[in-house]
Amino acid sequence: MIELFSRHVILPSNIRNCVWNYTIRQFSDFVKVVEVGPRDGLQNEKKILPTKVKVNFINKLSATGLRSIEVTSFVSPKWIPQMADNQQVFQQIEKRSDVSYPVLVPNLKGLESAIATDVKEIAVFGAASETFSKTNINCSIEESIRNFKVVVEEARKHGIRTRGYISCIVGCPYEGETKPATTAHLASIMLDLGCYEISLGDTIGVGSPRKIKRVLNELFHVSSNDMSYYALHCHDTYGQALMNIYMGLENDIRVFDSSVAGLGGCPYAAGASGNVATEDLLYFLEGEGLETGVDLCKIVEIGDYISKELNRTNQSKTAVAILAKKNYQKC
Repeated sequence: MIELFSRHVILPSNIRNCVWNYTIRQFSDFVKVVEVGPRDGLQNEKKILPTKVKVNFINKLSATGLRSIEVTSFVSPKWIPQMADNQQVFQQIEKRSDVSYPVLVPNLKGLESAIATDVKEIAVFGAASETFSKTNINCSIEESIRNFKVVVEEARKHGIRTRGYISCIVGCPYEGETKPATTAHLASIMLDLGCYEISLGDTIGVGSPRKIKRVLNELFHVSSNDMSYYALHCHDTYGQALMNIYMGLENDIRVFDSSVAGLGGCPYAAGASGNVATEDLLYFLEGEGLETGVDLCKIVEIGDYISKELNRTNQSKTAVAILAKKNYQKC
């Protein structure tokens, strides 16, 4: 009933997201998939796609049943040229009333651009590693907290919702293992500021189920035992992403970030592969008897499309298997 209601009645974004958060908490067999390919995926790909292709990519994703698609990043083109057309992309995509289109915002300047583009939802970020924070955003952890506080508070004045990202929750390419307490510290501040959800990033994909469990145990107390405030954002460098996601499910996490065709990587971590592929995540969740509302066949087609546009190999094992089967049946 809740799904039917939110599909056919146009609601303000804040009410719509409250409905979906309620859905996730009440029905443990529903899992929300947050597609991050257009932002986190493309910004780490070497080839810069034309705006028209990005818009087509996002429009295709909007028609799959996804509820949240992270579309771009309002950052300096000097540092991330792949996102230089952020305003054009956001303005040109076909926005559906039942889909959220968040953008990443690193600072007030980025927020000002997002506001001018009529963005309704943003994401801010911090890292659980001092060295990674200084390398990635040129400031310490505490400095990053002061920076994103200002952004979140200003966004609230404009009625813009905020999601929080925490990078390196398990390990850092410079410091090795990171402390769960640091992740908990950042999460606590983000929740106090009013972030509706915190995405926990295994940025370089070094996590294992035991390590993920340690982090989640620490966070369990931060949110008064309510794990619906958290999402997992797993990279698949060592092939552990789905195992880590299973650990998340076992600990009441019901939101997961993923990227079609496994797009992306981490420019600050040598050898770090992309996000867990949306195709692989959907196949896994469906196999576990969980509902996502996302059409796997459409996602496979989109992953194939964007991989060809990027001249890259599709990193999704599920997609490769399904596409091979289709091609065999055509012979």
